[in-house]
Amino acid sequence: MQQTARAAVLTAPKTFEIREYPIPAIGDDEMLIKVEACGVCGTDGHEYNRDPFGLCPVVLGHEGTGEIVAMGRNITKDTAGNPVALGDKIVTCIIPCGTCDACLNTPARTNLCENVGVYGLMPDDDVHLNGYFGEYLVIRKGSTFFNVSGMTLDQRILVEPAAVVVHSLERAKSTGLLKFNSVVLVQGCGPIGLLQIATLRTLGIETIIAVDGNDSRLELAREMGASRTYNFTRYADLNELLDAVKKDNGGRLADFVFQCTGVGKAGANAWKFVKRGGGLCEVGFFMDGGESVINHHYDLCNKEVTAVGSWVYSPQDYPTTFDFLKRAYGIGLPLTKLISHRFKLDEIAEALETNVQMKGIKIAVICNCSKNI
Repeated sequence: MQQTARAAVLTAPKTFEIREYPIPAIGDDEMLIKVEACGVCGTDGHEYNRDPFGLCPVVLGHEGTGEIVAMGRNITKDTAGNPVALGDKIVTCIIPCGTCDACLNTPARTNLCENVGVYGLMPDDDVHLNGYFGEYLVIRKGSTFFNVSGMTLDQRILVEPAAVVVHSLERAKSTGLLKFNSVVLVQGCGPIGLLQIATLRTLGIETIIAVDGNDSRLELAREMGASRTYNFTRYADLNELLDAVKKDNGGRLADFVFQCTGVGKAGANAWKFVKRGGGLCEVGFFMDGGESVINHHYDLCNKEVTAVGSWVYSPQDYPTTFDFLKRAYGIGLPLTKLISHRFKLDEIAEALETNVQMKGIKIAVICNCSKNI
């Protein structure tokens, strides 16, 4: 008798169904993992609210981790060359197509793959078990994945969002503007912004400014390494906030800004915080947040700003991410405090509602299986 597994299927905006699917036979280049947990991403929230990607029906969940319970005979090592075996814990990265311009000509930047696959963002097909919001996940041929057996479950839940900020930090470093004595401002203190602050602190940067409209998030920002925080709701307008930043910084604005919100207006305001000759990294817009307007004279040309965009991560970022996490925990940054809520798979709708209503920081779905394969 063929075994089955439950998965939370988003069938329409704000509508989940727990469905039972047969577990397929695993091919020579595939694996089956028993899902342990998965974080809820802002992208999951957008998909839950309005299905902007047109994926429904879909099993969401891409910030996940699980245990290898079946593996094809050709699977012996992970993407970094580390051995893997039954019982190991893994996380997945992207599935590059291998044939587009980015894959063929810039192999270190497969995050730009034109046909990239991501578990949890795949439309339903005959495999069904395509996302981490389920009991099991089928890992397909060509996937990139990493053995993380030495990490705790909470640490593994944070690997994927940590890879996002490691990638953005590398993009920012490419400008040559980040130094030990740089004044760096992070706008937006959700999970990505808070992790971004942690990367900067592990890099050795002492002066990190956090801007957000939520006091509890700003308190966490200080725990992650921010030296100064500003709640923008306490200022009459942006100019008053800019004056406060300059007053506390010897009359200067920030050497570098990370824009970590997905809000168009905030994206435009971020440029105002950059000093002349400074830099900016846009991290927040993984969804279409609408158009925003900057003054090209004052915001870009007159200040000669160096700006870079950051798009998710590549497999090469994952080993660096593991080193970042090790260093962050080593210097006492309480990263796992970012996991504020935990829900069971049957509570998936409540988990997504908690996320979209911004009631916590990092929401996690714990996918405890009722049976073994």
